[in-house]
Amino acid sequence: MPSSPLTILFEDNHLLAVLKPAGVPTMGVEAGHTSVVTLLKDYLKERYRKPGNVYLGVVSRLDASASGVLIFARTSKAAARLTDQFRSGAVEKTYWTLVQGHPNPTEADCVDWLVKDERQMKMVVCGAERTGSQQARLSYRTLRRLPTATWLEIRLETGRKHQIRVQLAHRGHPILGDRKYGASTPFPHGIALHARQLELEHPVRKTPLRLEAPPPAAWRRFGIGS
Repeated sequence: MPSSPLTILFEDNHLLAVLKPAGVPTMGVEAGHTSVVTLLKDYLKERYRKPGNVYLGVVSRLDASASGVLIFARTSKAAARLTDQFRSGAVEKTYWTLVQGHPNPTEADCVDWLVKDERQMKMVVCGAERTGSQQARLSYRTLRRLPTATWLEIRLETGRKHQIRVQLAHRGHPILGDRKYGASTPFPHGIALHARQLELEHPVRKTPLRLEAPPPAAWRRFGIGS
């Protein structure tokens, strides 16, 4: 039986969840380039000896520079039901991150309005009245204070592009390695943003499903393991 090129966190006839490494895009790459989707389609085709195209519904995404749990649907029915869960906010999303400095307060709810700055090619915080802006909500709490950085747990309530990165940077605490949003402290590989856990309902069995991913090896130098 062929092994997956990525760590499998869960697999059945309806779902496939994996640990995405930092540096690999979720999808949307040019022909001949590697993404999580291309790797998993090749894996499914070989494992189940499927001729032609393999269905794989993308229901969650991560920035290429981030790591963590990614879940895909193996049927269109599962994809539709999972998409509804994500859209309605029924999925609980927990992230780990390492940020520069020491946030004060040590835990807080953050609400901002974000819009894409086309000139800078990144997301920025703006006023609610700005055309095209979207509300972004998250909460954070401190897990450990390090000498020059802080390990935070993030509960993500909305799913805006680069949301965690821009909201934390806006408060003066960019994610380690995230030069795009002002970080000066490097990170060994990618950025220090990890999708730690997804809690949702199985789209067919209707049972609770918790998917958890250990952080990559790069986190160990900060004393953070599984």
